[in-house]
Formats: sequence, structure tokens, C-alpha cells
Amino acid sequence: MSDAARPATLSGAARLAPLYAAQALATGATTVSTVLASLIMSGLGSEALAGLPSTLIQAAAATSAGLFGALMLRRGRRAGLSVAFALGTVGALVGFLGARAGLTPLFLTGAMLMGAAQGGYQQARYAAAESVPEARRGTALGALMLMSVLGSFVMTGFSHPIERLGTVLGATPEVTGWLVGGALLGVAALLILSWQPLSGPSVVRRERLSLAEAFRIPGVKSTALAVATAQGLMVTLMSLTPLRAHHMGMDHAQVAALISGHILGMFGFGWLTGPLIDRLGLRFGYVSGALLLAAAALTAPLSGQVWLAVSMFLLGLGWNLSFVAGSKALTRFPAAQGVTDALGYVAAGLGTLLGGAVIARAGFPALAVTCAVLAALPLISAWRARPARA
Repeated sequence: MSDAARPATLSGAARLAPLYAAQALATGATTVSTVLASLIMSGLGSEALAGLPSTLIQAAAATSAGLFGALMLRRGRRAGLSVAFALGTVGALVGFLGARAGLTPLFLTGAMLMGAAQGGYQQARYAAAESVPEARRGTALGALMLMSVLGSFVMTGFSHPIERLGTVLGATPEVTGWLVGGALLGVAALLILSWQPLSGPSVVRRERLSLAEAFRIPGVKSTALAVATAQGLMVTLMSLTPLRAHHMGMDHAQVAALISGHILGMFGFGWLTGPLIDRLGLRFGYVSGALLLAAAALTAPLSGQVWLAVSMFLLGLGWNLSFVAGSKALTRFPAAQGVTDALGYVAAGLGTLLGGAVIARAGFPALAVTCAVLAALPLISAWRARPARA
């Protein structure tokens, strides 16, 4: 039975609770697994290919996002998200078995499956937004992001139990994290089965829109520009700034603190940014997001660990504003959501790939200046956005 045929009998808060909890578990799963994939590759004797799991994850997510978008249009959000969380469970278990057995191809297969799952379950934000009136969709998206930061920080606090579990299993904490991630995604899949979504969006249900077809919908190009720019710049600087931190002499604990500050900026202020975008409109989100992304890029090359911490926090907050605004706008274009998300994953993959080359040839400051210039692109989206509350 599709989502459209299921009656909505619960209050808004109760209806969204399973969805929010599942997203928190998914973020926790990512925190304890895929974020540390480069360390696993290094432990498998492939340090030169340490970035390969991340590249495969982004590529798989880009490929699957459109397919999951089509599935959700055809069968509903509940069915699509259930499949995504279940796929993530399988991917995490495959990755764990591959890493524990020292089988690099099997581990990379698990990474690709996890990436494919992310292309699906990251679209939970649209399900949350569709569950409330349009004037409150930014608030719903912000609340979802707040749940994400809670999931991430909770799992960070469980680092010692994960280490003890790894000792029992004879595996490193990084490898054990994949097993824990699989368990979290399995619970998320069960939670989605208890979720009662509202009727699906009022659109003609099609199997899939091509990129060209999606871009012919008025308003999609400018929205996709903001979403892809924010995603690409955030992932690029998030992935490559730890390398600069290492060159500055920062140890593992200090780098972890940088990442925690970045995650706080990404998700911790959704309770504020979402309602602000509801009240002030999409243009506020695009403009403020662009300015913060540019500020993050320009402060990253400054000397001193404090500036690096400021940069990572601003990077997360700038992404939040641009991404929430773009995601809210995309709730008006359900048929274009999957392919637009795919563009964001492509931008992230290209950014990390080309960013490493820029650092090798011209240094980190050159990458930072390039990112600051590209951060102006959401201003075009702001110019094209509807001036009224959107």
C-alpha cells in the first residue's frame, strides 16, 4: 500500500517522532562508520587510497539519489526510506566483515552500499517538510537537523564502549564502528515501519525525471545551484581541512574537536535557522549562507588553531542556512528532488578530488580562495528566489 492510502491519525509531533529518531540513528551510524573509513583503508595497507572509500560513498549516493527519489514518488516516502535504511544495514555489515577479514574489495563494496543508502535516507528531510504546512517547513527541517547533531554527539560519547566491544571482537574501534552503524540503521528501518506519513505530494507520479527534464521546471535550476554549492564546498573543506590541521601539528584529539565544532555548526542551530527562514524567506537563507561559507573559506588559511576552529564552525552554519533554504524550496518540486540531491553528491566528490590536486600544486590558501569565490553562487539563487515568504 502506498503512503497516500494510509490515514494520518496521529498528531504532527507524534507522527514525526519515528522519522526524527531514525534520522538521528542514521547520523550516529555515519559518525561511527563512514567518517572513519579512511583510517580503515590505511589499516588495510592502502594508505595511498585512503580517500577512495569517501569517493565511492559520494559516487554511490549520487547514483542512487535519483533512483530513490523515483521510488518515493511511485511508492511513497515510507517505502523508499525503509529500503534505504535496510540497504545501509547490509552495507555496514558487509563493510565490517570486509575490514575485519582484511578483504579490501569487500570493505569497499560495503562502503558503496552505505553510500547508496545515504542517497535515499538523506531524503527524509523532504518527508519531514511535507508533514507540515509550507509556512512551517523550515522549522521542520531545522528540527530534523537538531536530531542529527544529537545522534552524532551521542555516538561520539560512546567511543569507549565501542573500543571495549572491539577488544571483545578482536577488531579496531574504527572497524567495530561499522558493526555498530549497521545495528543503528537496522533500528532506524524498524522505526520507519511504525511511521504514519501524510498523503504524498500532489504531483504526477513518474518513475524518474532526467536532469534535463528536472531543470526545465521553473525554479529548479537556482535551487539546485544553492544546494549543490553548499554541499560541495562543505564536504570539500570538511574533508581537506584536517590535512591542514595535521600539517599545523594538531593531534588526533584536536582534529576530533574541530570536527565536533563543525557538526555543531551544521546541525546544532536548526532550531534557530529553520524558523528564521520560515519568517524571512529563502533569500535570507541563501545570502546569509553564502556569506558564512565565504567567511569560512577565508579564515581557514589564517595562522592559529583558533581560526581553524572558527572556520569549521562557520562552514557548518553556512551550509545549514543554504541547505535548509534549498531543501524547503525543493519541497515544491518533488519530481526534481532526487536528481538535485545527486548534483550535490557529484559536487562533493569533484570538490574533494580537485581540492586535493589544488593543495598539492598551489597550497591550501589557493583552495580556500577558490572556495570563497564559489561561495558567491547562492547569491544567484537568492536573486531568483521568490521575494515573499517561501
